Amino acid sequence: MALTQIDADAPDFVRRHVNLADERLGAKALSCSDDFFAAMQRMLNPQAAEFVPGKYDTNGKWMDGWESRRRRGPGHDWCIVKLARRGVIRGLDLDTSHFTGNFPPAASLEGCLIEHADPDAATKWFPILGAVNLAGNRHHYFAIDGDRACSHVRLNLFPDGGLARLRIYATPDFGAAITDDDGLIDLAAALNGATALAANNEHFGSASALLLPGRGINMGDGWETRRRREPGHDWCIIALASAGVIEAIEVDTAHFKGNYPDRCSIQAAHVPGATRESIVTQSMFWPLLLPEQALQMDAQHHFRSEIVAHEPITHVRLNIHPDGGISRLRLRGRPA
Repeated sequence: MALTQIDADAPDFVRRHVNLADERLGAKALSCSDDFFAAMQRMLNPQAAEFVPGKYDTNGKWMDGWESRRRRGPGHDWCIVKLARRGVIRGLDLDTSHFTGNFPPAASLEGCLIEHADPDAATKWFPILGAVNLAGNRHHYFAIDGDRACSHVRLNLFPDGGLARLRIYATPDFGAAITDDDGLIDLAAALNGATALAANNEHFGSASALLLPGRGINMGDGWETRRRREPGHDWCIIALASAGVIEAIEVDTAHFKGNYPDRCSIQAAHVPGATRESIVTQSMFWPLLLPEQALQMDAQHHFRSEIVAHEPITHVRLNIHPDGGISRLRLRGRPA
Protein backbone atom coordinates (compact mmCIF):
# COMPACT_ATOMS: atom_id res chain seq x y z
CA MET A 1 0.00 0.00 0.00
CA ALA A 2 1.31 3.46 -0.89
CA LEU A 3 2.53 5.62 1.95
CA THR A 4 0.47 8.60 3.07
CA GLN A 5 2.31 11.55 1.57
CA ILE A 6 1.44 15.23 1.51
CA ASP A 7 1.54 16.82 -1.91
CA ALA A 8 4.42 19.30 -2.01
CA ASP A 9 2.09 21.92 -3.47
CA ALA A 10 -0.66 21.39 -0.90
CA PRO A 11 -1.92 24.52 0.89
CA ASP A 12 -1.34 25.10 4.58
CA PHE A 13 -4.77 23.85 5.67
CA VAL A 14 -3.72 20.30 4.72
CA ARG A 15 -1.11 20.31 7.50
CA ARG A 16 -2.95 22.44 10.03
CA HIS A 17 -6.25 20.56 10.09
CA VAL A 18 -7.54 17.01 10.39
CA ASN A 19 -8.99 15.04 7.49
CA LEU A 20 -12.39 14.10 8.90
CA ALA A 21 -13.11 12.00 5.78
CA ASP A 22 -10.37 9.53 6.84
CA GLU A 23 -11.81 6.04 7.26
CA ARG A 24 -9.13 5.27 9.87
CA LEU A 25 -10.76 7.89 12.11
CA GLY A 26 -14.23 6.46 11.52
CA ALA A 27 -15.52 8.26 8.43
CA LYS A 28 -17.98 6.18 6.42
CA ALA A 29 -19.64 6.41 3.01
CA LEU A 30 -23.32 5.79 3.80
CA SER A 31 -25.07 5.80 0.43
CA CYS A 32 -24.70 6.92 -3.15
CA SER A 33 -26.61 7.12 -6.41
CA ASP A 34 -24.33 4.54 -8.04
CA ASP A 35 -20.93 2.93 -7.50
CA PHE A 36 -21.00 0.34 -10.25
CA PHE A 37 -17.32 0.59 -11.22
CA ALA A 38 -15.66 1.38 -7.87
CA ALA A 39 -17.00 1.26 -4.31
CA MET A 40 -17.77 4.59 -2.65
CA GLN A 41 -15.83 3.73 0.54
CA ARG A 42 -12.55 3.59 -1.41
CA MET A 43 -12.41 7.37 -1.74
CA LEU A 44 -12.05 7.66 2.06
CA ASN A 45 -8.81 5.67 2.08
CA PRO A 46 -6.13 8.01 3.49
CA GLN A 47 -3.33 6.41 1.46
CA ALA A 48 -2.30 7.79 -1.90
CA ALA A 49 -4.45 6.40 -4.71
CA GLU A 50 -2.90 3.62 -6.76
CA PHE A 51 -3.21 2.52 -10.37
CA VAL A 52 -2.81 -1.19 -11.07
CA PRO A 53 -2.29 -1.91 -14.78
CA GLY A 54 -4.18 -4.93 -16.00
CA LYS A 55 -6.37 -5.25 -12.90
CA TYR A 56 -10.04 -5.80 -13.73
CA ASP A 57 -13.07 -7.05 -11.82
CA THR A 58 -16.44 -8.34 -13.03
CA ASN A 59 -17.65 -4.80 -13.82
CA GLY A 60 -14.60 -3.55 -15.66
CA LYS A 61 -11.32 -1.79 -14.88
CA TRP A 62 -10.52 -1.72 -11.16
CA MET A 63 -10.07 1.85 -9.98
CA ASP A 64 -8.88 3.10 -6.60
CA GLY A 65 -11.69 5.50 -5.72
CA TRP A 66 -15.43 5.94 -6.20
CA GLU A 67 -16.69 5.59 -9.76
CA SER A 68 -20.23 5.49 -11.09
CA ARG A 69 -21.37 4.06 -14.41
CA ARG A 70 -21.88 6.28 -17.46
CA ARG A 71 -25.09 8.25 -16.94
CA ARG A 72 -27.57 7.98 -19.82
CA GLY A 73 -30.36 10.11 -18.37
CA PRO A 74 -30.92 13.41 -16.56
CA GLY A 75 -29.55 14.21 -13.12
CA HIS A 76 -26.16 13.67 -11.49
CA ASP A 77 -24.41 11.26 -9.14
CA TRP A 78 -23.97 11.84 -5.42
CA CYS A 79 -22.53 10.22 -2.30
CA ILE A 80 -23.32 10.89 1.37
CA VAL A 81 -20.42 10.61 3.81
CA LYS A 82 -20.55 10.58 7.60
CA LEU A 83 -17.55 12.45 8.96
CA ALA A 84 -15.39 10.92 11.66
CA ARG A 85 -16.52 13.70 14.01
CA ARG A 86 -18.58 16.83 13.56
CA GLY A 87 -16.48 19.89 12.82
CA VAL A 88 -16.00 23.11 10.89
CA ILE A 89 -14.58 22.52 7.41
CA ARG A 90 -11.50 24.56 6.53
CA GLY A 91 -10.46 23.06 3.21
CA LEU A 92 -11.05 20.32 0.65
CA ASP A 93 -9.03 18.12 -1.66
CA LEU A 94 -11.00 16.62 -4.54
CA ASP A 95 -8.41 14.21 -5.90
CA THR A 96 -8.86 12.69 -9.37
CA SER A 97 -5.52 10.81 -9.38
CA HIS A 98 -5.45 8.17 -12.16
CA PHE A 99 -8.91 9.17 -13.41
CA THR A 100 -8.26 10.54 -16.88
CA GLY A 101 -11.06 9.77 -19.36
CA ASN A 102 -13.51 9.06 -16.57
CA PHE A 103 -13.28 12.00 -14.16
CA PRO A 104 -16.34 14.23 -13.51
CA PRO A 105 -16.20 17.62 -15.28
CA ALA A 106 -17.54 19.33 -12.16
CA ALA A 107 -18.40 18.70 -8.51
CA SER A 108 -19.93 20.40 -5.49
CA LEU A 109 -20.20 19.68 -1.76
CA GLU A 110 -23.03 20.22 0.73
CA GLY A 111 -23.25 19.65 4.47
CA CYS A 112 -25.67 19.07 7.31
CA LEU A 113 -25.52 18.77 11.09
CA ILE A 114 -27.41 15.84 12.56
CA GLU A 115 -27.02 14.43 16.06
CA HIS A 116 -27.40 10.67 16.65
CA ALA A 117 -28.87 9.94 13.21
CA ASP A 118 -28.09 9.89 9.51
CA PRO A 119 -29.54 12.02 6.69
CA ASP A 120 -32.81 11.07 5.04
CA ALA A 121 -35.08 12.47 2.36
CA ALA A 122 -36.18 15.31 4.65
CA THR A 123 -32.65 16.49 5.48
CA LYS A 124 -31.89 20.13 4.70
CA TRP A 125 -28.44 20.53 3.17
CA PHE A 126 -26.43 23.76 3.12
CA PRO A 127 -23.77 24.63 0.52
CA ILE A 128 -20.10 24.20 1.39
CA LEU A 129 -18.57 24.39 -2.09
CA GLY A 130 -20.49 25.49 -5.16
CA ALA A 131 -20.03 23.68 -8.45
CA VAL A 132 -16.39 23.84 -9.54
CA ASN A 133 -14.62 22.53 -12.62
CA LEU A 134 -12.38 19.47 -12.27
CA ALA A 135 -9.53 18.11 -14.36
CA GLY A 136 -8.18 14.59 -14.60
CA ASN A 137 -5.37 13.03 -12.58
CA ARG A 138 -4.71 15.89 -10.14
CA HIS A 139 -5.48 17.34 -6.72
CA HIS A 140 -8.03 20.14 -6.51
CA TYR A 141 -7.66 22.22 -3.33
CA PHE A 142 -10.33 24.59 -2.08
CA ALA A 143 -10.13 26.73 1.06
CA ILE A 144 -13.49 27.01 2.82
CA ASP A 145 -14.63 30.04 4.81
CA GLY A 146 -17.30 29.96 7.47
CA ASP A 147 -17.89 28.62 10.97
CA ARG A 148 -20.86 26.30 10.43
CA ALA A 149 -20.26 22.80 11.80
CA CYS A 150 -21.41 19.70 9.97
CA SER A 151 -21.58 15.98 10.70
CA HIS A 152 -22.27 14.69 7.16
CA VAL A 153 -21.48 15.85 3.65
CA ARG A 154 -23.02 15.14 0.25
CA LEU A 155 -20.61 15.07 -2.66
CA ASN A 156 -22.18 15.75 -6.04
CA LEU A 157 -20.54 14.76 -9.34
CA PHE A 158 -21.78 16.43 -12.52
CA PRO A 159 -22.94 14.37 -14.26
CA ASP A 160 -21.00 11.17 -13.38
CA GLY A 161 -17.50 9.71 -13.24
CA GLY A 162 -14.88 8.90 -10.66
CA LEU A 163 -13.09 10.54 -7.75
CA ALA A 164 -9.99 8.90 -6.30
CA ARG A 165 -10.07 10.57 -2.89
CA LEU A 166 -12.26 12.94 -0.91
CA ARG A 167 -10.34 14.71 1.85
CA ILE A 168 -12.12 17.13 4.17
CA TYR A 169 -9.78 19.15 6.39
CA ALA A 170 -11.61 20.52 9.40
CA THR A 171 -11.46 21.62 13.01
CA PRO A 172 -13.16 18.84 15.00
CA ASP A 173 -15.59 19.84 17.70
CA PHE A 174 -13.43 19.59 20.82
CA GLY A 175 -16.59 19.47 22.91
CA ALA A 176 -17.14 15.96 21.55
CA ALA A 177 -13.76 14.74 22.81
CA ILE A 178 -13.89 11.64 25.01
CA THR A 179 -12.79 12.13 28.61
CA ASP A 180 -11.05 9.10 30.15
CA ASP A 181 -12.09 7.65 33.50
CA ASP A 182 -9.35 9.63 35.25
CA GLY A 183 -10.66 12.91 33.84
CA LEU A 184 -7.91 13.31 31.22
CA ILE A 185 -8.27 13.93 27.48
CA ASP A 186 -5.80 12.81 24.82
CA LEU A 187 -4.64 16.19 23.50
CA ALA A 188 -2.54 14.45 20.81
CA ALA A 189 -5.48 12.60 19.23
CA ALA A 190 -6.32 13.46 15.64
CA LEU A 191 -10.01 12.97 16.39
CA ASN A 192 -9.76 15.76 18.95
CA GLY A 193 -7.98 18.07 16.49
CA ALA A 194 -4.25 17.40 16.95
CA THR A 195 -2.10 17.54 13.79
CA ALA A 196 1.45 16.67 12.81
CA LEU A 197 2.90 19.93 11.51
CA ALA A 198 6.40 18.89 10.49
CA ALA A 199 8.98 16.11 10.62
CA ASN A 200 12.58 15.89 9.51
CA ASN A 201 12.00 12.51 7.85
CA GLU A 202 8.98 10.30 7.07
CA HIS A 203 10.60 7.83 4.71
CA PHE A 204 8.72 4.71 5.79
CA GLY A 205 5.69 6.14 7.61
CA SER A 206 3.94 9.45 8.21
CA ALA A 207 4.13 11.27 11.55
CA SER A 208 0.38 11.81 11.36
CA ALA A 209 -0.07 8.09 12.10
CA LEU A 210 1.10 8.77 15.65
CA LEU A 211 -2.21 10.52 16.32
CA LEU A 212 -4.58 7.80 15.11
CA PRO A 213 -6.91 5.88 17.41
CA GLY A 214 -6.13 2.35 18.59
CA ARG A 215 -2.83 0.54 18.37
CA GLY A 216 -0.98 0.15 15.08
CA ILE A 217 -2.08 -2.80 12.98
CA ASN A 218 1.39 -3.49 11.55
CA MET A 219 4.82 -1.91 11.15
CA GLY A 220 3.53 0.27 8.32
CA ASP A 221 0.99 1.89 10.65
CA GLY A 222 3.23 4.40 12.43
CA TRP A 223 5.93 7.02 11.98
CA GLU A 224 9.22 5.56 10.78
CA THR A 225 12.32 7.35 9.54
CA ARG A 226 15.13 6.07 7.33
CA ARG A 227 18.33 4.70 8.84
CA ARG A 228 20.36 7.67 10.06
CA ARG A 229 23.93 7.69 8.73
CA GLU A 230 25.01 11.00 10.26
CA PRO A 231 25.10 12.56 13.75
CA GLY A 232 21.93 13.85 15.36
CA HIS A 233 18.44 12.47 15.81
CA ASP A 234 15.02 12.53 14.16
CA TRP A 235 12.01 14.57 15.28
CA CYS A 236 8.44 15.60 14.53
CA ILE A 237 6.31 18.53 15.72
CA ILE A 238 2.69 18.12 16.80
CA ALA A 239 0.09 20.82 17.36
CA LEU A 240 -2.16 19.75 20.23
CA ALA A 241 -5.93 19.70 19.94
CA SER A 242 -6.12 22.26 22.75
CA ALA A 243 -3.73 24.07 25.04
CA GLY A 244 -3.36 22.08 28.22
CA VAL A 245 -1.22 20.52 30.93
CA ILE A 246 0.00 16.99 30.26
CA GLU A 247 -0.26 14.46 33.09
CA ALA A 248 0.27 11.11 31.33
CA ILE A 249 2.31 10.11 28.28
CA GLU A 250 2.26 6.89 26.28
CA VAL A 251 4.84 6.02 23.62
CA ASP A 252 3.89 2.84 21.77
CA THR A 253 6.43 0.96 19.63
CA ALA A 254 3.91 -1.71 18.52
CA HIS A 255 5.35 -3.92 15.72
CA PHE A 256 8.67 -2.06 15.71
CA LYS A 257 11.22 -4.70 16.75
CA GLY A 258 14.52 -4.39 14.90
CA ASN A 259 13.94 -0.72 14.16
CA TYR A 260 12.52 0.94 17.28
CA PRO A 261 14.33 4.06 18.61
CA ASP A 262 16.84 3.51 21.38
CA ARG A 263 15.45 6.50 23.33
CA CYS A 264 12.92 9.28 23.05
CA SER A 265 12.40 12.71 24.56
CA ILE A 266 9.72 15.38 24.27
CA GLN A 267 10.03 19.16 24.27
CA ALA A 268 7.05 21.50 24.54
CA ALA A 269 5.99 25.14 24.40
CA HIS A 270 3.00 27.47 24.40
CA VAL A 271 3.11 29.03 20.91
CA PRO A 272 -0.47 29.56 19.71
CA GLY A 273 -0.75 30.66 16.10
CA ALA A 274 2.83 29.71 15.21
CA THR A 275 3.37 28.95 11.53
CA ARG A 276 4.91 25.73 10.29
CA GLU A 277 7.85 27.62 8.82
CA SER A 278 8.74 29.45 12.03
CA ILE A 279 8.12 26.64 14.48
CA VAL A 280 10.78 24.21 13.25
CA THR A 281 13.71 26.38 14.33
CA GLN A 282 11.97 27.52 17.53
CA SER A 283 11.34 23.95 18.63
CA MET A 284 15.05 23.20 18.93
CA PHE A 285 15.13 25.42 22.03
CA TRP A 286 11.88 24.44 23.72
CA PRO A 287 12.15 23.19 27.33
CA LEU A 288 11.85 19.49 28.07
CA LEU A 289 8.48 17.98 28.86
CA LEU A 290 9.87 14.43 29.04
CA PRO A 291 13.63 13.88 29.46
CA GLU A 292 15.27 11.07 27.47
CA GLN A 293 13.70 7.70 28.20
CA ALA A 294 14.91 4.26 27.09
CA LEU A 295 12.50 2.40 24.80
CA GLN A 296 11.87 -1.28 24.15
CA MET A 297 10.68 -3.06 21.04
CA ASP A 298 6.98 -3.69 20.44
CA ALA A 299 5.86 -2.22 23.78
CA GLN A 300 3.68 0.45 25.36
CA HIS A 301 5.71 2.85 27.52
CA HIS A 302 3.83 4.88 30.14
CA PHE A 303 5.24 7.97 31.84
CA ARG A 304 3.79 10.10 34.64
CA SER A 305 6.34 10.90 37.33
CA GLU A 306 8.97 11.55 34.63
CA ILE A 307 6.97 14.48 33.20
CA VAL A 308 8.52 17.87 33.98
CA ALA A 309 6.20 20.39 35.68
CA HIS A 310 4.95 22.91 33.13
CA GLU A 311 2.43 25.60 32.30
CA PRO A 312 -0.18 24.94 29.56
CA ILE A 313 1.39 24.02 26.22
CA THR A 314 0.10 24.06 22.61
CA HIS A 315 2.85 22.18 20.72
CA VAL A 316 5.31 19.36 21.34
CA ARG A 317 8.42 18.13 19.60
CA LEU A 318 8.91 14.36 19.80
CA ASN A 319 12.58 13.41 19.45
CA ILE A 320 13.67 9.84 18.67
CA HIS A 321 17.30 8.95 19.29
CA PRO A 322 18.79 8.34 16.83
CA ASP A 323 16.09 7.09 14.40
CA GLY A 324 13.49 4.36 13.92
CA GLY A 325 9.76 3.90 14.27
CA ILE A 326 6.99 4.65 16.77
CA SER A 327 3.40 3.53 16.32
CA ARG A 328 1.40 5.88 18.57
CA LEU A 329 1.85 8.86 20.89
CA ARG A 330 -0.69 9.70 23.60
CA LEU A 331 -0.48 12.96 25.54
CA ARG A 332 -3.29 12.87 28.06
CA GLY A 333 -3.96 15.98 30.05
CA ARG A 334 -6.36 18.69 31.13
CA PRO A 335 -7.33 21.45 28.68
CA ALA A 336 -6.34 24.93 29.79
